[in-house]
Amino acid sequence: MPAVAFAQPSIADPEIAEVVATLRSGWLSTGPRVRAFERRFAEYVGARHAIGLNSCSAGLHLSLLAAGIGPGHEVITTPLTFCATANAIVHCGATPVFADIDPTTLNIDAEAVDAAFTPRTRAVLPVHFAGRPVDPAVGAMARRCGVPVIEDAAHCIEGVSAGQKIGSTGDFTCFSFYATKNLTTGEGGMVTTDSDERAAWIRVASLHGMSHDAWARSGSSASQYDVVVAGYKYNMMDLQAAIGLHQLAGLEERLTHRERLWQRYEAGLADLPVVRPIATAPGDRHARHLYTILIDERATGWTRDGLRDALAVRGIATGVHFKAVHLHPFYANRYGFERGACPHAERASDQIVSLPFSAALSFEDVDWVVESIRSLLT
Repeated sequence: MPAVAFAQPSIADPEIAEVVATLRSGWLSTGPRVRAFERRFAEYVGARHAIGLNSCSAGLHLSLLAAGIGPGHEVITTPLTFCATANAIVHCGATPVFADIDPTTLNIDAEAVDAAFTPRTRAVLPVHFAGRPVDPAVGAMARRCGVPVIEDAAHCIEGVSAGQKIGSTGDFTCFSFYATKNLTTGEGGMVTTDSDERAAWIRVASLHGMSHDAWARSGSSASQYDVVVAGYKYNMMDLQAAIGLHQLAGLEERLTHRERLWQRYEAGLADLPVVRPIATAPGDRHARHLYTILIDERATGWTRDGLRDALAVRGIATGVHFKAVHLHPFYANRYGFERGACPHAERASDQIVSLPFSAALSFEDVDWVVESIRSLLT
């Protein structure tokens, strides 16, 4: 039985060589490679500004703060996401309001967002789940109500929504470069925005609130700086950007390979009693970050966790994306959330399985996963 990793990163010789060159350069933290990575990323997504950070979580936090989110405010988001999305809202002193998902796309539902608006709503934070772009109606609704859209695009670097590249669609868009992501720097993230003022604030706030970072000061006789805001230690370093530069250059090629893996899953699982991802909407491009299926015990004879355990015995690692955020103890205890608040998200939370999926996966790996699922379900 071959061992199939869940999301092994695809790292090649150019990334390794660039890291070695960075180590030898004598400049390891925020410097020329971060600036180059930011420029190329902004060009890729079609945004005016891109600011490199140490995580998508940092990007969400700083974007919310830049949008003026604070105590007494509400931010509408999805319950089917990683906890970092909601945590960032809490860190601003605001209250997360969970709007249920569309049960077919697993993205936040536009009608549920509309119903969640109150006089305290100050932002909408949609998540492009698994790489599928969110319905543009969500952003249009937020703008009609005069509140900013802060997109969590941790899964959606290559995504396109209604012909427009993700990263140029929201007031702020936050990306993740974590180890399992389509573009990885090990840890890391990026925020894109078209606002000169907000981009400048995020850049300063991301590094202790200093008016000039060390790289900017290194080329000038002015070695002093002013602290203009009580900032954070959220900056990206050149060692991360060294990987990111080459990951970005090969991004479309890796997407092509994942598209082929996706179609292989689709063909192999088509006649089984599992719920597969629906087709992508016209004008959209799915970033193919996660390949997820839903396991209904009544249809399959298996619980989700039972099937995962059986696949693990066959050397196949799977994931759960995600346990609905409002069901986690912190959110349930602090805000009084209970089951029934978001039934579609709760059903997905109970049944979802993320199958092995990354650009490092081979066709033979996918065939083994498909063969194993078929043998267990039939």
